[in-house]
Amino acid sequence: MFDTGAMDPAATDTIAVLRERMGRMQGRPATQPVATHEALSGLLQLQTGGIYATDSASLTGLLMAGPSAEGAWCGVVGSQVWGLEALSSVGVRLERCVLVPDPRHAWLEVTAALVDVLAVVVVAPPTTTVGEQDASRLAARLRKRGGVLVVLGAWPRADAWLSLGDVRWAGLDRGHGHLQARQATVEVSRGTAPARTRRLWFPDVDQAIRPVHQRPVVAPVRRVG
Repeated sequence: MFDTGAMDPAATDTIAVLRERMGRMQGRPATQPVATHEALSGLLQLQTGGIYATDSASLTGLLMAGPSAEGAWCGVVGSQVWGLEALSSVGVRLERCVLVPDPRHAWLEVTAALVDVLAVVVVAPPTTTVGEQDASRLAARLRKRGGVLVVLGAWPRADAWLSLGDVRWAGLDRGHGHLQARQATVEVSRGTAPARTRRLWFPDVDQAIRPVHQRPVVAPVRRVG
């Protein structure tokens, strides 16, 4: 198997085309790109059948936001972990979300059922380790349905691991003021390839999530009167 993490975009595109052709020849559905938040452009591309694990509830919301903004239905298993206002602020359309607050011991069965009918499923598994056999069955289900699974926590053989670190807040000055913006570094790891990182405003003072080096979008001034 080729690891495309450290390859240039042209080589990655060529391998993606070859994989698609092989999938058609073998009668398996080929993976397809899934809408991904623009702040992650060039860092991570979601794919159908993919499993993405992360150590941050904020990042799970960001991974949901791209597909949700494009009209995809999403499911959140163990939704008491996430604040609905926080999900909405990154672009998740709550009217297209199925929320399961506390599935308890049935979390895996609930997750599998949602994978059958929704485009993106986000889950916060309990602290117990997920078995390889259960993970393999769910992965096969994802590939068949063309869905995406986002996991808060560890997961066997995830396609990518995302972590959030070096978080710094802006707005406080000499013990007064209020928090206005946050910077953080997103790190994406795939297999043995070198990790990729990006510094983001998460969010900036206008509540937008964007790379730190990117200039904010400013609405044009409109003359009135």
